Amino acid sequence: MMAKLTAKEVSNAKPRDKAYRLGDGGNLYLHIRKSGAKSWEFRYTKPSTGKPTFAGIGSYPDVSLAEARSKATEFRKNIAEGVDPQLLKIEQKARLATEQSNTFKAVAYLWMDTKQNRISPKTIEGNWRKLELYAFPMLGSIPITKLSAPMAIAALKPVEEAGYLETVKRTAQLINEVMTYAVNAGLIHSNPLSGIREVFRKAKVTHMKALSPDELPELVQAIARGNMAITTKCLIEWQLHTMTRPIEAAAARWCEIDIEQRLWILPAERMKARREHIIPLTAQCIAILETIRPVSGHREFIFPSIRDPKKHTDSESINKALGRIGFQGRTTAHGLRSLASTTLNEQGFDSDVIEAALSHSDKNAIRKAYNRTTYLERRRPLMEWWSQRIEEASYGSVSVTGYRTLNVVPHLEFGEKVRKI
Repeated sequence: MMAKLTAKEVSNAKPRDKAYRLGDGGNLYLHIRKSGAKSWEFRYTKPSTGKPTFAGIGSYPDVSLAEARSKATEFRKNIAEGVDPQLLKIEQKARLATEQSNTFKAVAYLWMDTKQNRISPKTIEGNWRKLELYAFPMLGSIPITKLSAPMAIAALKPVEEAGYLETVKRTAQLINEVMTYAVNAGLIHSNPLSGIREVFRKAKVTHMKALSPDELPELVQAIARGNMAITTKCLIEWQLHTMTRPIEAAAARWCEIDIEQRLWILPAERMKARREHIIPLTAQCIAILETIRPVSGHREFIFPSIRDPKKHTDSESINKALGRIGFQGRTTAHGLRSLASTTLNEQGFDSDVIEAALSHSDKNAIRKAYNRTTYLERRRPLMEWWSQRIEEASYGSVSVTGYRTLNVVPHLEFGEKVRKI
């Protein structure tokens, strides 16, 4: 039996004219080169070829005698199981390289790519911005396999301390979406960050500000009297009559309008639920279109931006206009939808028809799957009633639609002439 090396023998081994090896038994050798460099090697027969070879274990003194023996024991176990230590080492290096390249930020890029054509570019941009500001600085370069809950919590704690509780909630949600993608992609076995949202303080729930039904006349008459561009005035009334979301109204295109059928057909890619939405157009809606046609009828967008008419007006323009005419803190552009919903529900209209008019997605998954009707014909009388209520609320003022027996005197722009509806 080969005598075991001692720590002193390993330390005192001197270089010779040629490289040589000192055996420690169990196929472990200390390789001493002419330069004096020492390294540990394990001699074995390759399972695939049957030929003897050496597998490196590490340099001395970085790897001690005891550590080399422990590694040699591990190699002997691998060989007994038919595993080639060299191939295993290559595989481990490749796995480590993959782990190092799959940083949180790199995986986030892959996750974000799956969102293309599923959510709006504006939402994608906003989500990515949150990750850039609050997640990537501390977590971006960490391999996805090494991420832990304490790391993620430490990254978001400063945001919480600054009082941005809703931002913390949303960013934690986005981080978890990335981690869930990593699980589904087979990059990690489980998500260790799934519960981090429970660690932070909750933001106080504030319901969206909206007017009550009896405040509709005040709103409509303030819009009529307000000193604002005809584009903005038409946009506010358009959104109010059609009950659409601010961005859906602001980005309305002439090509989406079917005058003969009196329909506004919003394509799926423009809708929050990624489902085509068809809106019956009332006489008042048609009047709005006829009012704005001299301004934008030759353009793509119905409500063009004043700064760049090739683009649609900013969806925030309604909020700014509402603030200027005295509704700051009382309602918002989105609140116009709540006003419509509350009024229609109080009048006893079918709630399913109201929800369809608002393009709300059914929260009941089974019901959503089987109930695909848009209630188009049942929505026509609902929309007509709502437009008539708005028109009646404007009595005594001059709104865009006005009473159809009244002249419209809108705020002029782009050299438009006063005209009658």
